[in-house]
Amino acid sequence: MKDIQWFPGHMAKAKREITEYVKKVDLVIELKDSRIPYSSTNPLLNDIINKKPRLVILTKAMMADPKVTKDWINYYKANNILALDIDSEANYNIKQIIPYCNKALEELFKKRLEKGIKSRDIKAMIVGIPNVGKSTLINKLAKRKAVVVGDKPGVTKSESWIQVSDTLRLLDTPGVLWPKFEDQMVGLKLFMAGSIKDDILDLRELTVEAIDYTKEHYPNLLKERYNLSDIENKDGYQLLEEIGIKRGAIKKGAEVDLDRVVKLFLYDLRNVKIGRMSYETPQI
Repeated sequence: MKDIQWFPGHMAKAKREITEYVKKVDLVIELKDSRIPYSSTNPLLNDIINKKPRLVILTKAMMADPKVTKDWINYYKANNILALDIDSEANYNIKQIIPYCNKALEELFKKRLEKGIKSRDIKAMIVGIPNVGKSTLINKLAKRKAVVVGDKPGVTKSESWIQVSDTLRLLDTPGVLWPKFEDQMVGLKLFMAGSIKDDILDLRELTVEAIDYTKEHYPNLLKERYNLSDIENKDGYQLLEEIGIKRGAIKKGAEVDLDRVVKLFLYDLRNVKIGRMSYETPQI
């Protein structure tokens, strides 16, 4: 697999801005993709956030394997990290977000009371990698189109504050990836989840890798979606061609249109047409 790297100029700028923003808030809400909680964690953020109270929100829960998501929630709990799985599109657990914010700030509220301050107002910052669902979540909480939503990574570009309830004010921030993926499997999983712009990647090679991963971890879902058989003895490239034949993606000369099959498979993978899948499990 070729190295996958993506750190445009606006990403470096975003890191500097987030370092400044964190000083303005009480709470950091870190969004991670339920399918890839490890790979969608930006290690740069740990140093930026430091000891600031944090709430981890696992987004797109209805796209992930529910059994694996439950394992992740238990993993965070075992490590004294408050975590909640949600799905903005399905309205799943959205009403739990503000109570969880309050829970994350119990110590802060206690200190305020000791100083005679009864305020439970919260200034929170939402952070996360591109395409993890920040803008969609903010709009859901605000019950209006407060920020622009895009289906491609890197849509959020500037600072904006949004009042989403009587007590909660959110600061949206640009999505930030890190300069280099030390583990190329991280890059593959980000690609599978649609967190990296496709136009900078070798789509065919990575799609073959994605098919291999799906064959290994969710063979029955792959078989059922494309009516495949004997997949155990075929590699990702052979399966890519077989999917093309099954779906009639044939060019003149009876040749499989691989570019068309790549688009078809990626659409199915990223729109839960194959099924609910998670691409990594917690290492306990």
